Amino acid sequence: MAPLNALEDVAGFLLIFFVPGYAVTKALFPEWRIRGPERYLRLLEIVSLGFVLSLVLTILVGYLLLVGTPAGFQSYWSAPTLEVALTAIAVVAVVVGLLRGAYARSPPAARGPPAVEPDEAEVWAVTRELDRLGREERHLVRALNRKGLDPAEEARLRSRLSDVRARADEIGRRREAEIAD
Repeated sequence: MAPLNALEDVAGFLLIFFVPGYAVTKALFPEWRIRGPERYLRLLEIVSLGFVLSLVLTILVGYLLLVGTPAGFQSYWSAPTLEVALTAIAVVAVVVGLLRGAYARSPPAARGPPAVEPDEAEVWAVTRELDRLGREERHLVRALNRKGLDPAEEARLRSRLSDVRARADEIGRRREAEIAD
């Protein structure tokens, strides 16, 4: 009789603390695979999210059973309402995951980022260029603050710094003119 109780304990533990959350995670993120160079990180993400979602689902289902039944909620082995509800959630999530390709050998095709408007792509390009110029400016200022620079090197750095600042100002003025129109 003891092995049966241990098996029931393990099954109950998994049902409350892992299975529903794992099934929901696979249904929500069918493209996640535990392969490749980041497999350990992905495994940690799936297990952690499965554990947390299982706890959340257990609490929500328990609360709904408490509020939704006239006599309140009490779970007994003779009436395992909570376990049946969690099993139903897990089964539905597994079916949804199967339909979305979560358990297939190869991940489903990625949907990709939404299409970017041409103006938006240009804004991002300008932003990246301004960030690059800002980094270069900070690098040049640090180089100029070093002790013991020879005059030729200092002149070269100052010339490059003024070029970088002029380029950043030009981009900023051009962008302001485009916005004003």
